[in-house]
Amino acid sequence: MEVSALPPVYPVILCGGVGERLWPLSRPWRPKPFLALAGPRTGFEAAVARAAPLASGGGELVVVGAAAHAELIAAQLDGRAAQVLLEPVGRNTAPAIAAAAAWIAARAPDAIAVILPADHHIPDEAAFRAAVTGTLAAAAGGAVVTLGIAPTSPATAYGYIQPAAGRGPLRAVAAFVEKPPADAAADLVAAGALWNSGTFVGSVGGLLGELRRHAPQVAAAAEAAVASIAPDGRLGPRFAEAPAIAFDRAVMEKTARGAVLAVDFAWSDLGAWDAVAAAEGRSPDQPFVRAPPGVRVSVVGAPGTIVVVEPDAVLVCGPGAAQSVREPGAGPSPRFASLAEAAEGLDRWLRTAALPLWATVGVDPATGAFREALTWAGAPDDPRRRARVQARQAFVFADAAAEGIPGPWLAVARAGLEHFVHHARRPDGLFAATLDLAGGQADPEARLYEHAFVLLALAGLHRADPGNGEAAREAAALRSRLERFHHAAGGFREVGERPFQANAHMHLFEAALAWEGVAGGDPAWAMLADEIAALALARFVDPASGVLAEFYDADWGRLTGEAGLIEPGHQFEWAWLLAQWGRRRGEARGEAAARRLFATGRGGFDRRRGVVVNALRDDLSVRDAGARLWPQTEHIKAALVLGAPAAALEAANGLMTYLDTPARGVWRERMRPDGGFLEESSPATSLYHLYLAVRELRRAC
Repeated sequence: MEVSALPPVYPVILCGGVGERLWPLSRPWRPKPFLALAGPRTGFEAAVARAAPLASGGGELVVVGAAAHAELIAAQLDGRAAQVLLEPVGRNTAPAIAAAAAWIAARAPDAIAVILPADHHIPDEAAFRAAVTGTLAAAAGGAVVTLGIAPTSPATAYGYIQPAAGRGPLRAVAAFVEKPPADAAADLVAAGALWNSGTFVGSVGGLLGELRRHAPQVAAAAEAAVASIAPDGRLGPRFAEAPAIAFDRAVMEKTARGAVLAVDFAWSDLGAWDAVAAAEGRSPDQPFVRAPPGVRVSVVGAPGTIVVVEPDAVLVCGPGAAQSVREPGAGPSPRFASLAEAAEGLDRWLRTAALPLWATVGVDPATGAFREALTWAGAPDDPRRRARVQARQAFVFADAAAEGIPGPWLAVARAGLEHFVHHARRPDGLFAATLDLAGGQADPEARLYEHAFVLLALAGLHRADPGNGEAAREAAALRSRLERFHHAAGGFREVGERPFQANAHMHLFEAALAWEGVAGGDPAWAMLADEIAALALARFVDPASGVLAEFYDADWGRLTGEAGLIEPGHQFEWAWLLAQWGRRRGEARGEAAARRLFATGRGGFDRRRGVVVNALRDDLSVRDAGARLWPQTEHIKAALVLGAPAAALEAANGLMTYLDTPARGVWRERMRPDGGFLEESSPATSLYHLYLAVRELRRAC
């Protein structure tokens, strides 16, 4: 097909994102596309100059950006004709591309869209346009083509595209690889993989067809939003219903029509300050300084240091740390504009950072046992092996496998739990509370709390592999052995100085509900869940206040004074469980109690920091203003199950403060009352809380 015979071509510029790694220059109100980072023009201005000449056959320039940035877009277009589509909320690149394709298709159904980011640096505009022109015939024929940049190094900051075998520069896509570690990046480069440029070329009919096939919710929401577009270009409210997902993940990783054109012009995504320095021609060992006119900055004896000065903030970044830059001290300032964004962001963190890190560094390679903690730099910190850690981690990885999250999670779960069972099992069939690193029983005591998590881990294994009945048999036998913990006045008695407590019951309740959902015809699990729910509704939850305490006397009377601890996190956790139980049973009192508990938990929400505090007194005044990580995750879960999306979004944004660590996949555990964090390793026990919060967000959104 001759280029002259091609259908209309519409260049589409996507100018979303916030560019967190370019703080303090990039801010939410002035994000990366609208900054002049590599020359006198902003990224958006350069993209317009690069893309606009591609419009042909009646096509015109289309810009997709945030409604909040409408004035910036208009100012930097500087009178150039363009159709601007304004997103009411950010939804990542797949919904943005879907909206652009739908808008173009309504005017030119056979048109080709050339989609490019607004913030990339491509000095040779002619080479870029020549490459795009070389893809138009394939795009008109039904291919979805992306440009793959010939790598100059095995960079870990970029995604990679593996072309399929074949001849010529345009080939089918074999695979996408998202930001690999250094050794994998080197292997990819050696194998001929290309950097992913984020530029796509396809017919609008083909793009919409692939979106409808592989991401139907995205396509439906975007098309409905375009159908109700406002005169000023603001997309209709249905746009907010689109899942927040990248086009690569939504379509390119799944389509059979993907193709890649290898190109070798200079390119950078300017994703961090080291990339900006490189675009200016600085060598990695030279200092890089950016400051306002009139501000003098001297850097002496610090090669490779990055210094960025703004009127209200200064960044000093050591060599090799540019990818870790984030705005510090953000506190409760929103990171996510919606629950869908929160679900997408936290799910990506879980899948690409937390699960891989804790399944590798977080596992003792000699035994398969799970480590107790990792440092903020992602190094092992492993003084002991508690039963609760082994069981919780096994549950997380087994449930991840059951949820269909790609990865070797089931094998990791099995290996860890098998090591624990082999070494921790006592002669009576119960399990020791703690092992030493050699597998010896450092604390042979059998505690109800620990066994609740062993039951939960077994439920996860059974759910991931229901054809193997071993987990179900082990769980049923263990449930019978726990009869020795039964208390004459009802419920269960824990080991230790506070034997009558709600917390151990809560996790046993959780395990019973989990088994009830997977065990088929075994009615004993439902009976156990009902027994604990009845005790909670009759004795744990105060009928007058709706508050649930932590500790009780032998008749299940609530203790007061110093023992009268009220933990907001446990109000939320019980609310999440009782609401589920009530709905399964058709018991309105379950949800009614859950709503009262949720209200109590919200009373511990500190709006200044955007987090839930650790503990309240009997009168619900603050007793401990510190804020651990896990109550934030329980806040999310309870808000979701009770249909409180605004509270869930507040909780998700508060949680993000804890995940801002030098190594991705670990977390800060204890926030001080002043908003700072105690410098301590990330405990493995919190992965269970984080995983469940992300799972519930994913299911809700």
